[in-house]
Amino acid sequence: MPSDFLRISPKIRVLPIIHGSGDCALEVRRVMLSEQFDCLAVPLPSSFQCDVEAAIEYLPTVSLVVQRESLPGYGTEWTPDADDAASDPDEPQASYVPIDPCQGVIAGLRIAIQEHMHRAFIDLETEEFFETSTVLPDPYALKQVPLETFAAGILPAIPRPRQEQVCDRIAAMGGCLRALEGRFESILLICSLVDWPWIREAYTQPPENPPEDDEVFETDSYQADPKTLAFMLGELPFITGLYERARAELDDDENLSIDGVKELLLVSRKKYRKEFGNRARPLTPYLFAQYLKYVRNLSLVERRLTPDLYTLVIAAQQFAGDQFAMHVAETARDYPYQENLPFETIPLSIDRARLPDGEIVGLKNRLPGSPVSWRTCELQRRPDKAEQQRWEYRWDPYRQCSWPPEDVAIENFRTHVKDQANAIIGTDLARSEKFNCSIMDGLDIRETLRNWHTGDLYVKVIPPSRGGLDCVVMLFDSPADPRDYPWRVTWMAEHHDESTLALFATDYHRDMVGPGIGMATYGGAMFLFPPRPVPDIWMDPRLDFTETLEERLVAAACLHSNERHIALLSPLPPGPGWRRLAKKYRKRLVHVPLGRFSQSTVQQLRLVHVLNGQQVRSYASHFIRKA
Repeated sequence: MPSDFLRISPKIRVLPIIHGSGDCALEVRRVMLSEQFDCLAVPLPSSFQCDVEAAIEYLPTVSLVVQRESLPGYGTEWTPDADDAASDPDEPQASYVPIDPCQGVIAGLRIAIQEHMHRAFIDLETEEFFETSTVLPDPYALKQVPLETFAAGILPAIPRPRQEQVCDRIAAMGGCLRALEGRFESILLICSLVDWPWIREAYTQPPENPPEDDEVFETDSYQADPKTLAFMLGELPFITGLYERARAELDDDENLSIDGVKELLLVSRKKYRKEFGNRARPLTPYLFAQYLKYVRNLSLVERRLTPDLYTLVIAAQQFAGDQFAMHVAETARDYPYQENLPFETIPLSIDRARLPDGEIVGLKNRLPGSPVSWRTCELQRRPDKAEQQRWEYRWDPYRQCSWPPEDVAIENFRTHVKDQANAIIGTDLARSEKFNCSIMDGLDIRETLRNWHTGDLYVKVIPPSRGGLDCVVMLFDSPADPRDYPWRVTWMAEHHDESTLALFATDYHRDMVGPGIGMATYGGAMFLFPPRPVPDIWMDPRLDFTETLEERLVAAACLHSNERHIALLSPLPPGPGWRRLAKKYRKRLVHVPLGRFSQSTVQQLRLVHVLNGQQVRSYASHFIRKA
């Protein structure tokens, strides 16, 4: 029978799992709650039992139980495994057990404690632990494949252990199982997927000289720094929190390894929108659908069924920019159930920890899962409040300039709006004529169908427009609240490829992004090209008759434009008041709907970075962050 495949004996059933997997932890829970056992055996030494079980009582708050080791070469004999066990021979080493809700062993012990089941810690006591890990399939396959089939499929690829310590530990666990079999009728062994065939072999073929326990240090319990939980937990801290929330609220948690990623994105989007407001990129359901497809493809390329943090962040950076990617990374490390424990808190790093006395020790996981690869992802960091206040204090109010890449982008957009306005002017002058000998500017389908009964063809005639365009007005936020846009300035062009620019925007002092770099958001702007000097429109008394910021820009455009037409980019067409204002100056407003352009592009163009002098341009790219 398939259910007998994972039985070592009639009294012992094996549950091989991948450590650190939430899907395997759910499988442990399913088996333990659906069958009856009177003893749970776990692959941990007995020296950990007291502190591990005490720390489990504090779940869902995460902690870890640490056991110090002797320095290699001091007080111990050299072994062939010693060179591989420690990357730095002079660095103190320690092994630890993560009290992680998504660890299958911890989940089993948690249920066993609640059900008052006997717990047996059957691993060998080792003074220096040798950590091993093997690349294993994604445990998400357990959603469709029974555990017996999953274990049988991997069995041919499991290598026989060669390290002496690993062989001794397996032999010791086999001997402990034989001893437990005489005391209990139904035993469940939870162990690593790569160890269970050899534990069964050690049970059936006991060694002639059983290994003996080493003398070991006592264990210590610590609380992990909440900011560094990602270095210890098997799943992302955010998804681990979702498993705990589902446990507390009795919700369905069968597909949290995938549904948790979707909730991670929604929470990240909420924080992203809260920080950037109307400057945030539109993260629509369609964009998320494409993002998830891309994440799926990246995961399959790496031979995974579920994405890792690096894949999620890289995809977010490529789809929505650095700032949304930062929110994804920061949300992924959030764990909402961290409370103060009667343990000292230690920060963690990659296989390292700083103990309360300041000593840095190397850490080796007693429940290692698949090997983890750490990769670098470059994101523009977010400055803290202290830095922003220091930068604002050092700002020189007499020096101010723009950032050239943004100048190029907004000038290209101005040219595009001008071309759109010229096309609209030509369309207004178009007429239809009966076809004679030339097709002119193309066949007029509408007029031809209207006169279908006559059998005549009609063509379009678009005469050249009279006059040109030398002024473009862009109104991004209309009607604009003057309290939201206190910064009003007129900038002269630095060279002949730039326009004379008058704008109103948010206060750049409120959003300092670097030393001598502030960021504002356009509310509206007026561009004069070719550039020419004009008085500051915000101080010009000839424009004091206007009442709103937008009206002043339109009036300034009518005053300083040398052409008859003025391009007006705005969400809505100009009202009768603005048209009368233009007629007063013998001008005509050509409306270009803002909805013609991509909203994400417009949101990026609205951002303007103000530099405190041209010397800031040399390092501005290291601090400027795009939303």
